[in-house]
Amino acid sequence: MFLFFKTFLYVFGTLFAVMNPIGAVPVFLSIAQHCRSYEGRISLAKRTSVAVFITLITFALLGEWIFKFFGSTIDAFAIAGGILLFRMALEMLSGSLSTIKITHEEEEEAVSLSEIAIIPLAIPLISGPGSITTVMIHMAKNSDYLGKIAVILAIFVASLSVYMVLMSAEKVQRRLGRVGIRLITRMMGLILASMAVQLVINGIKGAFGL
Repeated sequence: MFLFFKTFLYVFGTLFAVMNPIGAVPVFLSIAQHCRSYEGRISLAKRTSVAVFITLITFALLGEWIFKFFGSTIDAFAIAGGILLFRMALEMLSGSLSTIKITHEEEEEAVSLSEIAIIPLAIPLISGPGSITTVMIHMAKNSDYLGKIAVILAIFVASLSVYMVLMSAEKVQRRLGRVGIRLITRMMGLILASMAVQLVINGIKGAFGL
């Protein structure tokens, strides 16, 4: 049971740092201008969190099949994923939203509520390559059912936290301000950087049998 909670907390912490829903608040509010009412923004936050959960759970469950199909190993994927996450972390440390997640063109493309919730909010702003890589690696690492359940639970709680943050986006921005949001983004970037380095170290150890 201790291992279950340890896995859950580690995966949730990594996911929350990668997704960085607090850092996504300004983008959410700018896109949410399409919504004419408060209820519309709540609906947008709900649709986004559901899309995030479906995206991550799909890749988590299909990750093992993807590894086999492309002939890749979990260690090789961990090294590649660690490098990707480290690049994201460097951009977050500068206080900016990672360009790996979303571009200005993608931010302006969506026109309907459903499209906005899926693209660009859920994909790639929140559940982008970093989040997908994270769940695939940890799902493959935990071969026992209890470990896999811990990963799935972490995905669910992380998606729920996205809904809670986006639902309170105006309050979050008002209380933290842009400076506060950038500070939290930098903190998340530092945490993510250390996790990314550890992923690369573990991948190298596994690949060379160290």
